[in-house]
Amino acid sequence: MDFTVSEKMQVILEMINEFVDRELIPLEPAFLAGRESEVLAELEQRQRMVKQMELWGPCHPMEYGGMGLSLMEHALVSEVLGRTPMGHFVFWCQAPDVGNIELLHQFGTREQKETYLRPLVAGSIRSCFSMTEVSLAGSNPVMMDTTAVKDGDDYVINGRKWYTSSADGAAFAIVMAKTNPQADPYHQASMIIVPCETEGFNLVRNIPVMGHTGSGYFSHAEIYYQNCRVPRKNLLGEEGDGFVLAQERLGPGRIHHCMRWLGICRRAFDLMCARASERVIALNGQTLASKQIVQAWIAECAAEIQAARLMVLHAAWRIENEGAKAARQDISLIKFKVANVLQMVVDRALQVHGGLGMTDDTVLAYFFRHERAARIYDGADEVHKSSVAKQILKRYEVASRN
Repeated sequence: MDFTVSEKMQVILEMINEFVDRELIPLEPAFLAGRESEVLAELEQRQRMVKQMELWGPCHPMEYGGMGLSLMEHALVSEVLGRTPMGHFVFWCQAPDVGNIELLHQFGTREQKETYLRPLVAGSIRSCFSMTEVSLAGSNPVMMDTTAVKDGDDYVINGRKWYTSSADGAAFAIVMAKTNPQADPYHQASMIIVPCETEGFNLVRNIPVMGHTGSGYFSHAEIYYQNCRVPRKNLLGEEGDGFVLAQERLGPGRIHHCMRWLGICRRAFDLMCARASERVIALNGQTLASKQIVQAWIAECAAEIQAARLMVLHAAWRIENEGAKAARQDISLIKFKVANVLQMVVDRALQVHGGLGMTDDTVLAYFFRHERAARIYDGADEVHKSSVAKQILKRYEVASRN
């Protein structure tokens, strides 16, 4: 397998990296201080700059206004953008919109594509994805209480969801709900498009995450669907295929997440090394970088980041060349491996910064608060580890029987 970066991609990555350094990182103090309205105007101005540079929507289809990059190419872009919390939003390849765009492009009807996909890729609207439920295990997507009952030409949706990220200000949601309760567990749910202004779509609250509530795109909502009526033509894909569509969405999505996490690792690692080199800890000018424990942390972090990066690129290569099903084990491996590398690198970077690391004077505390969830969402660590172990042990059981 060849992970060579083309000359074209090298130029694109250099342009994006420079843009992040020059245009986005300087906005972080205001962003971290919670001045969302002030920052949003600045971010929208940066989005216009990205469009002018023809770098808008790196992984979105060219026929709808994106760059049409492959999964491998976008993985490299995602790593660069992950260095700042605003990177993916400004270049318009942010979750949950990126996953919804993939679903609409692959499974949407012509009318759905014109109504929802085209303006979504253009950045005229935002979307959200309602899957996780308040009282049920999010790691098991076949467990679902939300229902969508046929009534004439409509579905009537009832249920409560949370961690519907970015619902605040979104134009529509893609909702997972049970349409076929008598079918086998993997064919009971469907995905349905629900415009957010629909009566019965109730945004209960933006959920505080470790003390930070957020607003607009940078938020996670609890939604109460109360006799929410939408046309049956809003069904995405086939009825009963919600679980299948969710798996299609999550495979490439984990590549996006993992490379974004590696971008965070890269930023935290750079901050850690700079801080260790400049932080004087003795009257003779000795710095933190002279301490063997700090040197060991730096070496270990460098090794773990490199190993995790190669794992993700390998998984992306397999998805592109062999399909998501063949790469199932690789996808589970990177999900828990990279999430744990992320937590380790950010924690050690914060430790090296001492008291400064606990403040919002650097981006590290933000990463620590918001990225701890990496080990939970899209399948908790323990679920992925169990899945991988079962796949491995199954091969040994077959061999022992033979």
